[in-house]
Amino acid sequence: MNGLKGVHHVTAITSSAEKNYQFFTNILGMRLVKKTVNQDDIQTYHLFFADDRGNAGTDMTFFDFPEIPQGIHGTNEISKSSFRVPNDAAIEYWVNRFDRYEVKHSGIKEQFGKKTLSFVDFDDQHYQLISDEKNVGVVSGIPWKKGPVPLVYAITGLGPIFIRIANFDYFKEMMEQVLQFKEIANEGSLHLFEVGEGGNGAQVIAEHNAALPPARQGFGTVHHVAFRVENRQVLESWISRMESFGFQTSGYVDRHFFESLYARVAPQILFEFATDGPGFMGDEPYETLGEKLSLPPFLEPKREQIEKLVRPIDTVRSTIEFIKE
Repeated sequence: MNGLKGVHHVTAITSSAEKNYQFFTNILGMRLVKKTVNQDDIQTYHLFFADDRGNAGTDMTFFDFPEIPQGIHGTNEISKSSFRVPNDAAIEYWVNRFDRYEVKHSGIKEQFGKKTLSFVDFDDQHYQLISDEKNVGVVSGIPWKKGPVPLVYAITGLGPIFIRIANFDYFKEMMEQVLQFKEIANEGSLHLFEVGEGGNGAQVIAEHNAALPPARQGFGTVHHVAFRVENRQVLESWISRMESFGFQTSGYVDRHFFESLYARVAPQILFEFATDGPGFMGDEPYETLGEKLSLPPFLEPKREQIEKLVRPIDTVRSTIEFIKE
């Protein structure tokens, strides 16, 4: 398979790795599968929240840049990330959970025939839950078995990624001609694109909006979205393809947990292409994923220096029994 397989991960920016860890662990019930640092800025934490085993297509990751200002939402931004839940009953469960934990949300809405629930976190980062009840396409992940959310309602992976764009005609052409997505539906200013097997795990929703001022990146905004490719060989073919269309790319980048390519595909829109493997269990056992500071081999010699730069965050959960509620 040489095409894109769906969403791989989303990387956003937070004002507080500690609050971010608490929100994703205790409220959203997603598993921290890796606590590491930004490989390009080693004083910055990089946290990976995913399904039970850290499968590709399930992880939302965060940079914790010291003293960065708050971002401003607008046009030309990756504006919202989605998480998949098993069915419509799960959406109802989450309304009650968010009310109990005082998480701001929009109430249940229908979007392209599926039940959704939009919400924000303490940074005004925008998210939504989407029901898999009527979904066909890319298979989702496995809910965090020992987390605080009953498994029948728990988050299983990433859903459609929202992009607000001023020049929609260009964006549509790029998505279809270069990335091989297809526009399959539209509702007002929202245009639904999908790739590969399709479904919630392989969709982008583009909002045409030329009225808002351009977004400004900072905490509470998304840094980039990554799409899945099968392996290194396919990744290399995408490097050639993107460059043949005139895009400047990062070239091949080894991120240790996966292999990557980056390209800015529109103003302020950074896409990554990432391999499904090798994954997050190479250096930590399943039982204690995300509990220690994990460093790729090229940073291991700097561990002492890095541990002085990043404040300690207690992420031990294997000794805690979460009550499912």
